[in-house]
Amino acid sequence: MTATTIYEALKWASSFLENASREPKVAEILIKHELSMTQAQLISSLRENMASHTFRSYKAKIELHAQTGIPVQHLTGEETFFDRTFQVNADVLIPRPETEELVDHAIQTVKKKDWTDLTCVDVGTGSGIIAITLALELGDTVEKMYATDISDSALMIAKKNAGILNAPVDFFQGNFLSPLIDQGIKADILVSNPPYIDRGEIGQMADTVKNFDPELALFAENKGLLAYETILEQAKAILTEEAVILFEIGYQQGEAVTDIIHSTFSKSNVQVLKDINGKDRVVLAEVENTVRL
Repeated sequence: MTATTIYEALKWASSFLENASREPKVAEILIKHELSMTQAQLISSLRENMASHTFRSYKAKIELHAQTGIPVQHLTGEETFFDRTFQVNADVLIPRPETEELVDHAIQTVKKKDWTDLTCVDVGTGSGIIAITLALELGDTVEKMYATDISDSALMIAKKNAGILNAPVDFFQGNFLSPLIDQGIKADILVSNPPYIDRGEIGQMADTVKNFDPELALFAENKGLLAYETILEQAKAILTEEAVILFEIGYQQGEAVTDIIHSTFSKSNVQVLKDINGKDRVVLAEVENTVRL
């Protein structure tokens, strides 16, 4: 069998994926993973031969992705978020760039307010990306970082990521804020990327999402708004008197989520922030919590 160079393998894979209407960049992501190479190492090694067993493994994964749409992150078992590598699998939502914007808004909000000794909660943590990133980026500003998820399987991944990255996060299993309410925990900042897709939109979704991301992390009843309604109702029991809420939202949900916040917290200042593509993506609310449950 004629040896295959890295360049030839990459060229074949890119063309194969393009012909299958898949993203050609997956070819490069996968080959770096298979060869355990950085971008610089890959470029300098393009004329080298690939071991036959490595090429067979690479070819099989490229073909599987092309045929089924399985996310490349499920093939590599990892994704980058805020320049850190997180472990992911089929039990958690794959981190998206839009969620990086949510986290960045949370970080900038804390810095502008010059807060210290904060208690934060990430609701529906999944792989733990939000809680872990905030804990590491904000450092001593955060006294306690909590994260919740209803899925034990997701929490296993989140705890693994926190351990690998040495992030001080306390994880709780339960429905949204229920475990914090049970523990009598209060929080100054609530951040969440909850399920917000209406099931009626499933026909418009890419197969890489609808067939592989966990349904619990994607879909919500009441036109995708039920999670916001539930979290905000529970939030009355855990938020401090002056608190901040940050939600990731679907691009058409800004007005609806704003209305839910206003109806739950009569004294609230709500902003709908756009993402890098100019679409509504984050709701930032400063609220006065006068409810004492």
